[in-house]
Amino acid sequence: MSADDDSEQPEQPWNRQRLRSTNERLLLDRLRTGAASRAQLARETGLSKPTVSSALAALEEAGLVHEVGTHAPERGRVAVLYAPDPAAGYALGVDIGRGWLRVAVADLDGALVARADVRNRARSSGAMADLVVSTAQQVVANSGVGADEVAHAVVGTPGVYDEKQRRVRYATQLPGWGRAGLFDRMREELGIPLEVHNDANLAALGEYAFGVGAGSRLFTYIMIGTGLGMGVVSEGRLFTGAHGLAGEIGFLPWPGQQKPQTLEDAVAGVAVVEAARQFGMTGQQLTAKAVFDAARQGNPPAVRAVQLEGERIAHAVASAAAVLDPDLVVLGGGVGHSIDLLLRPVRETLRTLTPLRPKIVPSRLGEDAVLLGAVATALGTARDVVFERRSAS
Repeated sequence: MSADDDSEQPEQPWNRQRLRSTNERLLLDRLRTGAASRAQLARETGLSKPTVSSALAALEEAGLVHEVGTHAPERGRVAVLYAPDPAAGYALGVDIGRGWLRVAVADLDGALVARADVRNRARSSGAMADLVVSTAQQVVANSGVGADEVAHAVVGTPGVYDEKQRRVRYATQLPGWGRAGLFDRMREELGIPLEVHNDANLAALGEYAFGVGAGSRLFTYIMIGTGLGMGVVSEGRLFTGAHGLAGEIGFLPWPGQQKPQTLEDAVAGVAVVEAARQFGMTGQQLTAKAVFDAARQGNPPAVRAVQLEGERIAHAVASAAAVLDPDLVVLGGGVGHSIDLLLRPVRETLRTLTPLRPKIVPSRLGEDAVLLGAVATALGTARDVVFERRSAS
């Protein structure tokens, strides 16, 4: 049989179905950038008007798009505008921190429909897993959304999730969190497909999707709190390295006076407290926040501790600048509340350390960066799942 003969054969049913599905997905992805009419969709996608009408009808019947208004041009007929239906499905984001657990449910437009921020008072990994499950179930219940409508969940946690061993590694700030099977248990009890990511990585994605990282070619998010981590986003995609360990700058060596330390030892929140004490600040329950608050009031030991913290953060920025050449460095995490005090010493010290000086800015999302990054990541999968599920039915 010749190629010409072959080309004249009737199109196979599965090919027609795949083509319809491809056209529907093309239109749905375009509508996520803004409402549009049939004619506008035909112009922008190159599909014929009958094809667009057929695909839109299928999407509308599946509950994936709906009418959102009309457009009256100067000439011609009034056109109906279509947009994706945000209530077609939902995504769940979870941020597990040492001090706080944050959970949110979002619709497919990314709008949060329910959230909860609860103190993490769990004293064991098992209790923390229970807290995550119970809080997530409560947030879903409060949202008025059925659990079966939540298509995907993403959890942000300190450390790096090892898919093969089914456990988190390097989460030194959360004792016992490296136990195997904890996340399998959470998946089973929640009944929602769940993936696990490093918190700094998710914070970086949050800043790219909703914050100051939008439009950046390559930027790093440095998270400074009870620990130290970094997320790297290049061309809108997360860079995690060969084993998921890219950005674990807390393990960089730091020359301690008595013994070698890590950069995390030198920069994390506890280091600010230790420095303030060494400079003469007193108080039974000193916290990093208390030190920064005192520095704002001009307390000399606190001011010196903050200056030292800024100088040490500059070393982290210098390392990132030399290896990655980012166009932007975002500073966030628990210490992010006080970035206004740190920016000057960071920038001044960076000038003495290196000729490489990327733009340094505070996080726009603050404490919500990890949660919103988890939501944004979960949405990417949830939209695919909802499309496949509704198209098939």
